[in-house]
Amino acid sequence: MEKFDVTVIGSGPGGYVAAIRCAQLGFKTALIEKYETLGGTCLNVGCIPSKALLDSSEHYYNAVHHFQEHGIDIKSPKVNLEQMIARKAGVVKMTCDGINFLMKKNKITVYTGHGSFVTKNTIEIAKADGTKEQIESSKTIIATGSKPSSLPGIEIDKKRVITSTEALVLKEVPKHLIIIGGGVIGLELGSVYGRLGSKVTVVEFMDRIIAGMDGGLSKELQRVLKKNLEFEFLLKHKVTGVSSKGKEVVVTATNAKDEPVEIKGDYCLVAVGRKPYTEGLGLDKIGVKVDNRGKIEVDDHLQTNVEGIYAIGDVIKGAMLAHKAEEEGVFVAEQLAGQKPHINYNLIPGVVYTWPEVAAVGYTEEQLKEQGKKYKVGSFPFKASGRARASMDTDGFVKVLADEATDEILGVHMIGPRTADMIAEAVTAMEYRASAEDVSRMSHAHPTFTESMKEACLDATAKRPIHI
Repeated sequence: MEKFDVTVIGSGPGGYVAAIRCAQLGFKTALIEKYETLGGTCLNVGCIPSKALLDSSEHYYNAVHHFQEHGIDIKSPKVNLEQMIARKAGVVKMTCDGINFLMKKNKITVYTGHGSFVTKNTIEIAKADGTKEQIESSKTIIATGSKPSSLPGIEIDKKRVITSTEALVLKEVPKHLIIIGGGVIGLELGSVYGRLGSKVTVVEFMDRIIAGMDGGLSKELQRVLKKNLEFEFLLKHKVTGVSSKGKEVVVTATNAKDEPVEIKGDYCLVAVGRKPYTEGLGLDKIGVKVDNRGKIEVDDHLQTNVEGIYAIGDVIKGAMLAHKAEEEGVFVAEQLAGQKPHINYNLIPGVVYTWPEVAAVGYTEEQLKEQGKKYKVGSFPFKASGRARASMDTDGFVKVLADEATDEILGVHMIGPRTADMIAEAVTAMEYRASAEDVSRMSHAHPTFTESMKEACLDATAKRPIHI
């Protein structure tokens, strides 16, 4: 039986990053992956393929709606969905092949098969051909990620009633796509098909979309999606059932007044979140505790109640984000090497890759009000940005929340062009506990989208923005 210092179960962003960092620190490392390709949900059926389709659909949308204004005359473009899907598959393959290269570069032993605990130091790997193999490991990091959730009474047939996985490989552009859930996944995939010509109806139980983010972002994103695409939002609606017959899907729900509502379409995307993927790991055999939602319980060091067994990413508490899992993978690896790393969970940014993009870090206004914290607000609209006007991306704004007494930045909330990249400036500033004045006095290249961050900070600290 081969022996390892550290074994990582799961090769998503958390798992493969943890394995690489362990190997860099001198540990003999193994990585176990159930599927043939490395990269987990994010690289294979999540972040990467969805962004590839988002980019392709945005190019098409601009060709139809904006090229003429830019002085570009072309024949009416047509959607070649098969080619879009093929390009997406190529991006996924290239990215996953890159992970294979990194495993070899760092001399990480990769096992393909389903890993499960026999004892806390013995892991069995069940392979696709029916054979089994066991390895011994001093420490183990569980990084098995998550899978799509559903609702009671909904049967996902993967043909007309689908999850995000099937939405990435459709053979046709839906005429009317019904999305159950107004969160990140639903709005991103809804944007893909909305740009390609689908009518999109979002059925959401809460009173707003992207409910975990700042209320101002929710309101603005809903406004822009309704303005630019054929989006309809049914908020405060509870789904009671989904039926599929032939090419028609019928979603039944009740509204805020408890009245029945029926929505008919040709596809229904169930996007009500994700749940930890821990089935078949043998956690019960070694006594690892999970909570009532199936998440593995860990301490401040991300160690489970069983010594030497750690868990990271979507299988534990916190936001289900690839970059959060990556930070946790590095955190565990460096602890095992005797280092003292840290993670500030309040500074893990969240992003929605619609267009305009939505990005946020730190506290929302709602949270600060709940805490009774006195704060200042500074904001700047992209319609006042020269760079945004040049690119015809004037929807949205940057909002900065700062401590009323100290001016320390407490939260930054953006909706607009390239805010997924812009939010890094806010994370950096907040990691070093910068004040709004600090950022407002830093030189920002002109013309850039990031000037809007500076202007919002000027507004927060002294109510003296330059360009509004």
